[in-house]
Amino acid sequence: MNMERYEDETLSFEERAADMTAHMTLEECASQMLFGAAKVEHVGIPFYNWWNEALHGVARCGMATVFPQAIGMAAAFDAQLLKRAAEVISTEGRAKYNMYQKYEDYGIYKGITYWSPNVNIFRDPRWGRGQETYGEDPYLTGCLGAAFVEGLQGDDPRYLKTAACAKHFAVHSGPEKVRHEFDAVASPKDMEETYLPAFKRLVDCGVEGFMGAYNRTNGEPCCGSRTLLAELLRRKWGFKGYITSDCWAVSDFHLHHGVTVTPTDSVQLALENGCDLNCGNMYAYIMQAYEEGKITEEMIRTSCTRLLTTRMKLGMFDQKTPFDAIGMEVVDCEAHRAVNEEMTRASMVLLKNNGILPLDKKKIRTIAVIGPNANSINALEGNYHGTANQYITVLEGIRAEFAEARIHYCEGSHLYEYKLEDPGYAGDRLGEVKGMTDEADVVILVTGLDETIEGEEMADREMGGDKADLYLPQCQQDLVRTACERKTPVVLVNLSGSAIDFAYGNDHADAIIQAWYPEGLGGKVIAELLAGKYSPSGRLPVTFYHNENSLPEFTDYSMDGRTYKFLREDPLFPFGFGLSYTSFAYSGLKLSDSFRAGEKVSGSVRVKNTGAVPGREVIQVYVRDMEASVRVPHHKLCQFQSVFLQPGEEREVAFEIDAEQFEIIRDDGSRVYEPGVFGIFVGGSQPDAYSEELAGSKTVHRDITMQ
Repeated sequence: MNMERYEDETLSFEERAADMTAHMTLEECASQMLFGAAKVEHVGIPFYNWWNEALHGVARCGMATVFPQAIGMAAAFDAQLLKRAAEVISTEGRAKYNMYQKYEDYGIYKGITYWSPNVNIFRDPRWGRGQETYGEDPYLTGCLGAAFVEGLQGDDPRYLKTAACAKHFAVHSGPEKVRHEFDAVASPKDMEETYLPAFKRLVDCGVEGFMGAYNRTNGEPCCGSRTLLAELLRRKWGFKGYITSDCWAVSDFHLHHGVTVTPTDSVQLALENGCDLNCGNMYAYIMQAYEEGKITEEMIRTSCTRLLTTRMKLGMFDQKTPFDAIGMEVVDCEAHRAVNEEMTRASMVLLKNNGILPLDKKKIRTIAVIGPNANSINALEGNYHGTANQYITVLEGIRAEFAEARIHYCEGSHLYEYKLEDPGYAGDRLGEVKGMTDEADVVILVTGLDETIEGEEMADREMGGDKADLYLPQCQQDLVRTACERKTPVVLVNLSGSAIDFAYGNDHADAIIQAWYPEGLGGKVIAELLAGKYSPSGRLPVTFYHNENSLPEFTDYSMDGRTYKFLREDPLFPFGFGLSYTSFAYSGLKLSDSFRAGEKVSGSVRVKNTGAVPGREVIQVYVRDMEASVRVPHHKLCQFQSVFLQPGEEREVAFEIDAEQFEIIRDDGSRVYEPGVFGIFVGGSQPDAYSEELAGSKTVHRDITMQ
């Protein structure tokens, strides 16, 4: 029996995919370009649904190991730990795929093409989907995004374990309510300095897919942008993988953006600029667009070949792959739960502590656990989540960890409405809060948001999923004030996917923990933190501002006045900040006095645990251009790593700064080297006076000269 070239596993995936496409009719090729790709029996193509999510665990298809929301994982500042988490996700993804294939279940969320990670820059804390990102810094986002991609796709020399997809390319961070019609206008400098670097990093690490954004960027709809897709992504960066639209984004071209008139016009704009796959129904018009002369046969076959190449890389047309034997026994197994617990611990950020933490179990007889998120599963999850095998709320975690204490619990307030239930009235539970607070030795006040009020576009929410301001809902503000006005110490534990101004709680809570959306093990890990079973080590991947009044307009995509790089005033809590139960000191910074443009800079620093308990320290390296001829950041993160040290232990830690971190970005977006003096700062926080004051430790500093 003669073998067709597309069946020959000795050939490259690209060759085989091209041959498979050549054996198909044009209509069959077009049928592969919808997210529900049709079965083409005569060439051995089964039905396949491209749509799947794995933001912080295999999503929306049953039980999985579900990690903290992406913003929480970013707070760990640990690329290797994130890669391990992604490896867990891809292993469980393959297990589920194998099971679904066995039972011929080919529906949505059953495939191994994951539309993750989200590497958009969290430029404004009002954005509801910012929780899906790795924060506000392009370098941090790029490093973490690349680690996640590498973990998902695996290290097999031939096959992809699963296929990652970078989204949403490229300038996309709210507002949610107008995303289908909005034009995000960004300068060439801001594009190159802030919005593009993380995406470029993912191209360089081999990400298989890209997803465009709903909005326009500088006048062009992102899913049909010649500038972004054809010229930058394909031609300049050399991206060879597939590009998909966001879901129903192509129809926005004519329905909302007004850049096209008809569905076939929209198909033409998307396809001619390299959008291969349509999440939506517009590519059902491909053949009509072809018959109208708006697209060519070559365009259709080129996109089809790209899509089949990805499926070839995943081994979908081969006799066997190294991943075929992965079974469902790996899902939420003990080893995976251990990685999850390690990640959840690393994500916790201690923002304030007057000495009350860790709690002394010998002195705590009664604990009042109060707040709308204290016993909430929703507040553990975040958006785009899977289903954890077990959910441990904060209340349940405290009951288990402080088993010898008496635990009182009350909701205290609704999440965002003024009364908990009918019949009721505003503040109708505050008397109960006062009573419980007065009877307790300590109050654990669990506040925040959840995905019902913070997340993706919501038709029933005034802000569409975004926040109107940076404060807790008013009913929770009243709750915080009521508890903090009593004499009993208050530990505020906040569950949210974004920065919060705690208002009265900023000054009057005795301790504040930012716990993000920590998922199933969250309550256990939070309780262990309260008890001092481990020292907190998370760092803020975003700036916590003093309310929204210090920010530019939400719709303004200029970076001026945004993020730690361009702030004009001290924030509430700075990017990179987080407290510990121990202390660390830095010394012995070693760097060469000078270096040449285009060279990496290597150095080392000594780090010592000067406290009384073991702890993990996040080492942050920042560079400051002392003599730039154009606007540059105050300073910028250029390296980070973590180290675990016992009390009194000291270690020399080596680091390397990439040459591109010494480039300046001109107003036209061009990158150049400008010889001159650069400051290198290493420590546990940013190198500004306010960050060092809050952290209680100094960075070490050397000036070096670029020749």
